[in-house]
Amino acid sequence: MTKQHSNWWKHTIAYEIYPSSFQDSNGDGFGDIKGITSRLDYLQSLKVGALWLTPVYASPMVDNGYDVSNFYEINPFYGTMEDMERLIAEADKRGIKIVMDLVFNHTSEECDWFKESRKSRDNPKSDWYIWKDAPDATAGEKHASDIAGENYADREPPNNWRSIFGVPAWTWCEERKQYYLHTFAKQQPDLNWENPEVRKALYDIANFWIKKGVGGFRIDAIPYIKKPADFASGKPDAGDGMVSIHTMTVNTEGILDFLQEFKANVTEGKNVFTVAEANGVGPEDLKYWVGEKGAFDMLFEFGHLHDVEIWCKPSPFGIMDFKKALIASQRATARNGWYPVFFENHDKPRSVNNFFSPAVAGDPTKNKLAAKALAVLMMTLRGTPFLFEGQEIGMTNMKRNSIDKYDEVNTKAQYNLALQEGFTPDEAMGFVNRFSRDNARTPMQWDSSPNAGFTTGKPWLGMNENFTELNVAFEDASEDSVLKFYKELIELRQKTRTSGNDYTALNDGDLEIILENHPQVLGFKRFSSAGIDKDIYTILVNLSETAAELDEILFLNQEKVISNYGDNLSSNSLRPLEAVILHSSDFMI
Repeated sequence: MTKQHSNWWKHTIAYEIYPSSFQDSNGDGFGDIKGITSRLDYLQSLKVGALWLTPVYASPMVDNGYDVSNFYEINPFYGTMEDMERLIAEADKRGIKIVMDLVFNHTSEECDWFKESRKSRDNPKSDWYIWKDAPDATAGEKHASDIAGENYADREPPNNWRSIFGVPAWTWCEERKQYYLHTFAKQQPDLNWENPEVRKALYDIANFWIKKGVGGFRIDAIPYIKKPADFASGKPDAGDGMVSIHTMTVNTEGILDFLQEFKANVTEGKNVFTVAEANGVGPEDLKYWVGEKGAFDMLFEFGHLHDVEIWCKPSPFGIMDFKKALIASQRATARNGWYPVFFENHDKPRSVNNFFSPAVAGDPTKNKLAAKALAVLMMTLRGTPFLFEGQEIGMTNMKRNSIDKYDEVNTKAQYNLALQEGFTPDEAMGFVNRFSRDNARTPMQWDSSPNAGFTTGKPWLGMNENFTELNVAFEDASEDSVLKFYKELIELRQKTRTSGNDYTALNDGDLEIILENHPQVLGFKRFSSAGIDKDIYTILVNLSETAAELDEILFLNQEKVISNYGDNLSSNSLRPLEAVILHSSDFMI
């Protein structure tokens, strides 16, 4: 069956796993592939059909696996290729397809490709990466043999770009007497997509994993693969005199030609799906990226996540900003394309901390209501829900009192940048605790035993201290838990026809925005057409911490299907953080 006729990924639940933190099977403190296999029955209980693993390839782990040294080998931290093949097979038995993470903007500096490329300017892989001379040693004027005795390491880099990780985006290579570009850490040199040999090598990698039986790909940092031809400096955006490389390279003209070539060589005509990480691609451009003629099936864009480039300079972000971004994405994919609904991933803070005030995140009762409110949105917006591990139990940000307790490279860079900008160490730690990627990477909380059932050894990253009261075992036994609420919503979403109600409306039905300008409530209707009569679901979510008054007509002739308060109180207002799903079958659109 071809991909064009098999849109299974539209009708399932996707789940992201950060392998280091999901389940350790051998007591070394790191999650592994065997650990994931041991938890497949749990994932099946959540109706998961697509299981996205962040990279498990061979890697020196400078960026927790996003610095790949060999795409054809499994990192010994996680296991063996035999373990991976067994995971794919066991998942298949449960109706779960494995989704691999393709890191195609860059490799590790330990990759054989880069080791060869850095040797000289005239080896077979010399232009597999992006190399530039120092500004006063332009190509054709001086070569490595001419400047061997000169101190070029002290010269200025080709431009003033700052990497995503807060350091200069250019690093000097003594062997070639040139700089190489890295969008992320200096150990992650950017590949040169202008070279057709590079592109073919990457396509071969993807096809290798398709033959292994994976069901799809999440493609990392893809808007950065195309660089502007002039490599010009930009206007500084901080006191260090540099500008974010994101600003200078994201979604450069011509990138879609590369992506269409990827589609033609990898996924076209195959029963796999693609979802690309595309920070910087706005709703107005989605039609070029997804849909019938788009390069991908779905696109992660980040307008609704309060994406902050410099943590010590966060921009204001409120309920209306959140609503505007979500509504724009829903409208952009309403007739052409499909949307991945997500509020968490391995790079972002936990959702309750990200979208709500510390007063909500720090209060167990309010935290539960907020987590359930987001769950209602996850399972009722048009698109495929992508859960991140622990989101289904309402896991929260951690809080550390020292930068030494963080593992993640960008966190340390952002801490130092805050100090450079004049903030105190305590203030810098506040930004770190708020935005660090390690917030999402604390080990999964399975039960209240030591280390939350994640490992019998010492966890690679410290546990969140709330694991004794917030864990899978406890929530599975509690009728009022976030986990039970998610399962109820998933069951509702995936029903076909029960008691005359057409629940497919919540899966692939149309969506109509209501209350667009309401300052507190995100509201919409879902419906599927079946002749003249239609089943209508009205979803109302109060994103504020105060009651929200609504027109009573919204509640007329409506049955309350689900409420995160767990009751059937009828009113023309929503309580703080209240989310409801209403149903009517005698209404015509």
